[in-house]
Amino acid sequence: MVDIQLSWTESELLAEHDIAEPLIAGGVRCHGGFDERGEYVSPRTRHRLAAIEAWQRSHRGEFGTEILDAPLELWPEVFPNVAQSKYLLREGVREPTISALTRIGTVEGFGSMIRSVKVERLQSHFDEPIAGTAIAHLQGGLFEAHARDEAGWEDEGGHKQMWFAARDVAFEHPVSDDMTQLMLERMGIAAPGGKPPTPQEMRRAAEALRRFPDLDLSLEMMLRRMVGLLFIEVSAFHTFAWAEEVLSDRDLVAGAGAAAALVSYIRADETPHVDYLRTALTEMRDRTFVGESGRKISGVEVIGTLWDAALEQSLGENRKNFVRTQAAEVEHALANHPRRAEVLEGFYALGSAA
Repeated sequence: MVDIQLSWTESELLAEHDIAEPLIAGGVRCHGGFDERGEYVSPRTRHRLAAIEAWQRSHRGEFGTEILDAPLELWPEVFPNVAQSKYLLREGVREPTISALTRIGTVEGFGSMIRSVKVERLQSHFDEPIAGTAIAHLQGGLFEAHARDEAGWEDEGGHKQMWFAARDVAFEHPVSDDMTQLMLERMGIAAPGGKPPTPQEMRRAAEALRRFPDLDLSLEMMLRRMVGLLFIEVSAFHTFAWAEEVLSDRDLVAGAGAAAALVSYIRADETPHVDYLRTALTEMRDRTFVGESGRKISGVEVIGTLWDAALEQSLGENRKNFVRTQAAEVEHALANHPRRAEVLEGFYALGSAA
């Protein structure tokens, strides 16, 4: 194999391309920007994409296995679907679409929590070397890049701000901060005060879900978080398709397509998230974990167990909760509507809540 660079500094993995024009969304300077041809350039990809590709090539060459994949087809389309959302908008019922965009932006903001994932002496948890792998760079740039992409960094907005800007452009600043908070509490996305779980709360939850008692708990928490994030990132491509189609309809929303364009930029940014996660998880699957007792555990067993559990949760309980929440938002929006029953009948004629 031709020599390829496999070790990168954190600064390199966070490095930006030169851009000709910044991305301004809703009055906020956002990450990324546009090159001389006017094409969007994702943030922090000057070296990150090349690094991920190099780790994948190296792994295939050393282990002879393919990179893990989670096909988008595993997940059903979003609810309400495009036809249902457009139907509600034509009926003048905007609130479910507005609340959906608010929920997505808020959840994106929680993505900054990935930088709090810390595992001491990562090499000590593997029998084989991890130098020159995505694993070795998780806490050396990859998690930080992911966090900055999702929640913004310093004076630059990230996906959180971009989703809110898309909502505000399409619906002409439809909600106040207080209304947003009430909406998120009603949807179960934010507790009073809007704070995500603390690291201590997350650790207690991880203890209850622990599958491998001999593995370092912080390591299993990291693995569980990575698999869960991968599934969220992959299934989100259904959300992107929904949002781009709904927000590009100039007869139903404002902004002359600008909101849909913002979503397309977010979609482009998410590809390296999917790729680094599945690359690192593949590297772990094909290695051997070392428990705290010194016992060795097959990576196939560890990653396979956590993968299957997370997939069942994503397609099962998480999907049910999501649909239940979205259906409740539709019911809430129609609570005092003079044609409530008629509109609901038309809504469900275009798709079920399954």
